[in-house]
Amino acid sequence: MKKTLITLAVLAAATGVAQAQSSVVIYGTVDAGFVSERGGKAGTVNKIDSGVASASRIGFKGTEDLGSGLSALFVLESGFNVDTGAQGNNEALFGRQAYVGLSSKTTGTLTLGRQYTPWYNTLSKVADPFAVGYSGSAKNLFPANTTRTSNTVLYTSPNFNGFDADVAYSARNEGQESLVSSKIGRQIGASVGYANGPLNARLAYNTTSNDQAVGTTVVEAGSARNWLAAANYDFAVAKAYVAYGVNKGANSSLRNNFNAGNLYTTASTGGVTNDSTTALIGATVPVGPAGTVMASIIHVNDKSGINADANQFAVGYSYALSKRTSTYASYAKISNKNNAGYTVGNNSNVGSGDQAFNVGVRHSF
Repeated sequence: MKKTLITLAVLAAATGVAQAQSSVVIYGTVDAGFVSERGGKAGTVNKIDSGVASASRIGFKGTEDLGSGLSALFVLESGFNVDTGAQGNNEALFGRQAYVGLSSKTTGTLTLGRQYTPWYNTLSKVADPFAVGYSGSAKNLFPANTTRTSNTVLYTSPNFNGFDADVAYSARNEGQESLVSSKIGRQIGASVGYANGPLNARLAYNTTSNDQAVGTTVVEAGSARNWLAAANYDFAVAKAYVAYGVNKGANSSLRNNFNAGNLYTTASTGGVTNDSTTALIGATVPVGPAGTVMASIIHVNDKSGINADANQFAVGYSYALSKRTSTYASYAKISNKNNAGYTVGNNSNVGSGDQAFNVGVRHSF
């Protein structure tokens, strides 16, 4: 009997150690708001929308301590629409993120699966005071072809006195084109940054192959190349943001709002600008113990010959009711030139007009 009790005690202790070394967390965001859009072909559009400030999602992430500073990790994340309860638009079960990998405290992290690109992480986490949400989202004017990629291997370095870097390789293994060449749809991205004290600066690059499969041969079509330099600096009374993007080559400026089809005319660029630059300046200002004012101005300089430039002005306010729940309101207006046709959207939807106002609530768990 005594031996049995000792054995059970040892097993219980071992189980406790195993549980302490691994964990799985369920997390997510539920975001919904009222959106009023104007300036599109449909006139004034009023609606309840999902994922205005942050895309609504539910996810699972886990880690396991493998010893000697090495751990295994995974993330599975699915998007959904709060207003209808349906899964995210045209989204796979875990279409937001799905990856697994290994992380070392001394050598860095290697992950494989569907992931954000280094370029997009720079835009959302460093460049944009709206964090690519609300009506002032930088996604309204910055390129859309560099958000997430499937079939991706991503390496992230450890932090060395504030410096870090990452590099990603994405092979398109979908459809018959992958049987012709691994270059079809291939993307390569990288970024390097410095974050220390009030300063956070980053430089990112992304290239996408435009090569096409014709039968069993590959037609060389060059590549789309995107550079992005961004920085923010916290002055305590306000945080200043600045970003500058350069887009070169065919399909380098695919628009987030191209499929909206609300402002485009036969004289527009059709959603694609081969060469362009995009510049942003902005700020966030704390107001009281729980409020934050956000503002930005973005300019697109189209260099395709059509000169379809655009300017966006945006302002917003967020109030934290708790650590997990906040309310918000925002407004943005885009001035399109030469039928540029950009629309004001938010984190999850592209919008229907050249201006939009939204107010809503966001809860994270």
